[in-house]
Amino acid sequence: MNGLSFAGLSGILVLAAYAIIMLVIGYFAGRGQPEGEQKTSRGYYLGGSGLGFVALLFTLYASQYSGNSIVGYAPEAYRSGFTWWQSVPFMIAVIAAYLVFAPRLYVIAKREKFVTPTDWVRHRFRSTPVSLLVTVLMLWGLANYLLEQLVAMGQGISGLTGNTVPYQIGVIAFVVVMLVYSWSGGMRAVALTDVMQGIALLVGVAVLLVGALYLVGGDLGAVTQYLADNEPEKLGVPSSEDSVNWLSMIIMIGIGAAVYPHAIQRIYAARSERTLKRSLAIMAWMPLVTTGVVFVVGIVGIRLFPGLSEDDSEQLVGMIANEVAGINLFFYALMILLFGGVVAAIVSTADSALLSFSSVISRDLYGRYIAPNSSERKQVLVGKVAGVVAIGLLLVLAWNPPSTLYNIFVLKFELIVQIAPAFILGLYWRRLSAGPLFWGMLAGASLYGAWTVFDIDKLHGIPAGLLGLGLNITICVLGSLLVPRRETPNTDPLPAEPTRQPAS
Repeated sequence: MNGLSFAGLSGILVLAAYAIIMLVIGYFAGRGQPEGEQKTSRGYYLGGSGLGFVALLFTLYASQYSGNSIVGYAPEAYRSGFTWWQSVPFMIAVIAAYLVFAPRLYVIAKREKFVTPTDWVRHRFRSTPVSLLVTVLMLWGLANYLLEQLVAMGQGISGLTGNTVPYQIGVIAFVVVMLVYSWSGGMRAVALTDVMQGIALLVGVAVLLVGALYLVGGDLGAVTQYLADNEPEKLGVPSSEDSVNWLSMIIMIGIGAAVYPHAIQRIYAARSERTLKRSLAIMAWMPLVTTGVVFVVGIVGIRLFPGLSEDDSEQLVGMIANEVAGINLFFYALMILLFGGVVAAIVSTADSALLSFSSVISRDLYGRYIAPNSSERKQVLVGKVAGVVAIGLLLVLAWNPPSTLYNIFVLKFELIVQIAPAFILGLYWRRLSAGPLFWGMLAGASLYGAWTVFDIDKLHGIPAGLLGLGLNITICVLGSLLVPRRETPNTDPLPAEPTRQPAS
């Protein structure tokens, strides 16, 4: 690992520069809001629901493409081979799921002034048990998501600096940066840092691919021939079980990522429905230019660094970036952009999850059950402190990460996907009732939990989370059909049919 381009002082200077930029953005984002808005829930957690097209696009991008998408997906392609092309269609499935429910949810959220995802659940089902169960599942998913980002942060920094900055030191340093700017600027700071990291990431990843291909002579065919000669199992047609698993993951991750709590809050934060739809239209192309490119980088990495162990392969992106940076000054400069962009992407994704975690604690637990008469200023402060405490506890786990990035990534989806019927089915099917929804979510989560505790293998390639979702939906539908319909005046939670707007 000696002689790497970012080892030593140069890597530390790049990290310091990006940290300073993020802190400056957070400072001015906080100062740029109207006086007192930072102390309200909508101001701090949603940026006053005024995110424009560019800010919304990149903050949605940051929510979907975390540090795992770059630092974790390339190693998975390295280990799995062409089977990992599934990462592209399941990111496309996320956008498809967004388009099914996001515009309709936005209309209701704007009308009712929602702040947290649980606000919709409470408004639609009017059930404390349902609201509490959704809250617990969301907090679990967000905590796991934060853990993933902390691990990615450490792996990314140590890999990109050739271990000049050790894993643990990198995590702690950038956690402090994240806490400072998110505390001072809230959603507005998060969205503006997302713009910075999104641009750096898109440009950097494209150049990483170009540089990686240059290192193997510009011939992708030669890379596949190398696989055919040396590791044919990574090039072969997937087995039927792998194919079923592929389809299952597309469904589970497509639905699960769309109902991330922080993704739902970005729907609430849009300035208008038109802004939301324009952002999602551009997002539809991002799987090809992000996960598609990272997949190819991982495949090329098999030729560049053959025979890496699972642990060593987790630092593949950093290893390739350092090789590319050594080509010439042009590539070196753009790998600096990627280097900072990857770290900033991880930090920005973590701050999105942290902000959502804080809002759920602040509004859905403290403000509703513990101190319902407390001021919004006090609730926001409690949320901030709870976020700091949560990060402290997760740092203990991140110090010695329990699994690879991809396995951590899947773990959160297995549970977070269980809240999908409350948001998607609940938006379109008026018959869906609180009782069946509660028992469906509980049964789905319990099935997955038991599957994990007893270490049961996948059922013909179908992950336990998707089996749980199937059981969940079955209970929701059958139970709601069996519940007698009751007419409740003046409580219709769904919007009327939208009126057509004149063409502009």
